[in-house]
Amino acid sequence: MTEKMNVNVTSEFGELEGVIIHTPGLEVEEMTPETAKRALYSDILNLAVAGNEYQQLKGVLSKVSKCFEVQDLLLETMRNEQVKQNLLKEICTLEKAEDIYPSLLELETKELTRQLIQGVFINRNNLTRYLSQERFSLWPLHNFLFTRDASMTVRDEVLIGKMANKIRDREALIMDTIFTHHPMLEAKTVNPGKPGNLKAGNTISIEGGDVQVGREDVLVIGTGIRTSTEGIDFILESIKEKKEKVRHLLIQELPDTPESFIHLDMVFTFLDTDTCMVYEPLILGTNRYHTIHIQVENGNVSSITEEKNLPTALKKLGMDLKPIRCGASNDPWTQEREQWHSGANFFAIAPGQVIGYERNVNTVEELNKNGFEVIKAEEIIKGTKPLPNGKCVITIAGSELARGGGGARCMTMPFRRKTVNW
Repeated sequence: MTEKMNVNVTSEFGELEGVIIHTPGLEVEEMTPETAKRALYSDILNLAVAGNEYQQLKGVLSKVSKCFEVQDLLLETMRNEQVKQNLLKEICTLEKAEDIYPSLLELETKELTRQLIQGVFINRNNLTRYLSQERFSLWPLHNFLFTRDASMTVRDEVLIGKMANKIRDREALIMDTIFTHHPMLEAKTVNPGKPGNLKAGNTISIEGGDVQVGREDVLVIGTGIRTSTEGIDFILESIKEKKEKVRHLLIQELPDTPESFIHLDMVFTFLDTDTCMVYEPLILGTNRYHTIHIQVENGNVSSITEEKNLPTALKKLGMDLKPIRCGASNDPWTQEREQWHSGANFFAIAPGQVIGYERNVNTVEELNKNGFEVIKAEEIIKGTKPLPNGKCVITIAGSELARGGGGARCMTMPFRRKTVNW
């Protein structure tokens, strides 16, 4: 990896050129029904099945883009001894595990990398540790397959997540270290978790599932249980500091329940310059949550107004998107069932070319009715079906992965896309 790559994402659907993923490993199996809630899961996954399904996602991404694994990038980054020491100190201090810092430093770098993701077992070498009910000194990163949340590329910067749950803080530390120090990456990071940035104290939270780049001048952000209004105000202040002519923030308020509404990308995703996927009851329904438009001009907020809904607000900004309904029919039961299993969560590899779960049959059929050719991931991977020039939806298996609470967008962190020709 000698070729330098600078980050650049000016839309959610520009042709993909660089993406970071994390293939689920033993950290997924180090979970029991009792600990699942602490790990932010509603169920435990079968690693063998989930792993096979994930290979379909990785296989497609590897065909169309440069595709990098978090664990590989972390290993290469930590070959710098000072970077490794600094990261370990920060992790051990954060997780109140300073006592294991010396032993971690003695590990070979590859094994250390594995343990930072899959967990560090507690060494029961004194009475307190012997009697402890904990299994780990550093808990496994059960959620790291959802690489979207801990960092997000907005134009030529990487915004580091300020995670809503402390169990995920290590993910953000790792991604900050990778983007700051990996020799392949050219990136400026903006980290709300750094000392001096937490002006709103512990009320700041920002996760990538809530942040979508509509256009170079348009950010769409969800606010709910994972991204706070104070977190969005942090992003707003960062935009104001740039003193650009005009920038737009569209904010969509999300309900606290059910848990399938955890992020904006579970109810709304961009598909192309002219289409988007929506969970109709929330995004377009009459019993709707607030949609707010904040306009920034030359470093100042020039207006804050309420909009009817996201598609209407985007149309006013010149982005006329046809909403395609998750679950297709007007039957709210069907829509609710498919939304629960990430039926609105799509990841674009190019304008109008998206990846999603095949299990959401009504949603996929609705895409097909709207001009998206349906292609199975295995056809792309094996080369039996080339990517068309037009719109398509590439379907991946998701009987097990979907139970983790996320879809194709959740499991991908794009850091470089081609600019879209509007």
